[in-house]
Amino acid sequence: MSTAVQEPAHHVRRGYVALVTVQLFFGLFPLFGKTAFQHFSPRAVGAWRIAVGAGVLAVVARLVHGRAFLPRREDWPRFALCALLGIVLNMVLFLEGLERSTAVNTALLLPLIPVFTAVVALVARAERFQLPRAIGMAVAFAGASLVLFQRGPDLSRDYTVGNLLVVANEVCYAIYLVIARPLLRRYPPLVVIAWVFVLSLWAVPLLAVGDTKLAPESATAGSWLSIAYIVLFATILTYLLNAFALAHVSASTAAAFIFLQPMITVGGGLAWLGESLPEHFVVATVLTFGGVWIVARKPGERPLARPAAAE
Repeated sequence: MSTAVQEPAHHVRRGYVALVTVQLFFGLFPLFGKTAFQHFSPRAVGAWRIAVGAGVLAVVARLVHGRAFLPRREDWPRFALCALLGIVLNMVLFLEGLERSTAVNTALLLPLIPVFTAVVALVARAERFQLPRAIGMAVAFAGASLVLFQRGPDLSRDYTVGNLLVVANEVCYAIYLVIARPLLRRYPPLVVIAWVFVLSLWAVPLLAVGDTKLAPESATAGSWLSIAYIVLFATILTYLLNAFALAHVSASTAAAFIFLQPMITVGGGLAWLGESLPEHFVVATVLTFGGVWIVARKPGERPLARPAAAE
């Protein structure tokens, strides 16, 4: 009897570790992106992320899970919708929005993802409203805002289109986090994320049309290394770890960890770019981690059963 109680708790802790790792990998994205975007267009980066991600994840999932790699016929529509919202629209809207806005504006809008996810989960009746979790999100949002607002965001009309694209990206990702969870009741995380990427391959030719160069002659070794980091760590591993975490924690809990990303980005800027410490950074870090801790202590719903195919 004690084993049945301890095993889910153990799975939840592993989910939290996966989520922290995701925020670390993606939080460093802007630092590597600064180098990559010197020679690669946003659409080229998106094409590399989808193409390589689909190839690597599909091969690994097939080798690991064998026949269990193939989904049931009735699940194809949900897989396709996850691919559209979680990969294609998520990546394209984010990269195009970043190109038309500023990095600061993008970071400022980042804390809206957990809010959108919580709303979608409540509307879809995937989770129940719980006051402690709402308080935790508010505390984490306040902490993240202390860092983001003091950087002087420019929300002028010049960046309206870019900002709206980023917001649309976040809405798509929030819906994806909620609708992907039922698939994780029936399939291992590796199988789910592999098919979500494979069903996104149709977008690669669209991203590579026109003047988009997938291998520009001017690209330096540093740019290629940045692309490698973005594809391996900020794409393949982040999506896979996020899918693993979603099998053990609620969608809104997974989204709440996104509040940690601004702190990681700022910390990376301090370590590698020699940037100055933002005002109120210590207080902001304490608030952010404290808010995420409150959310994590009060799960939105019970962890999913572990898929038989994952054994």
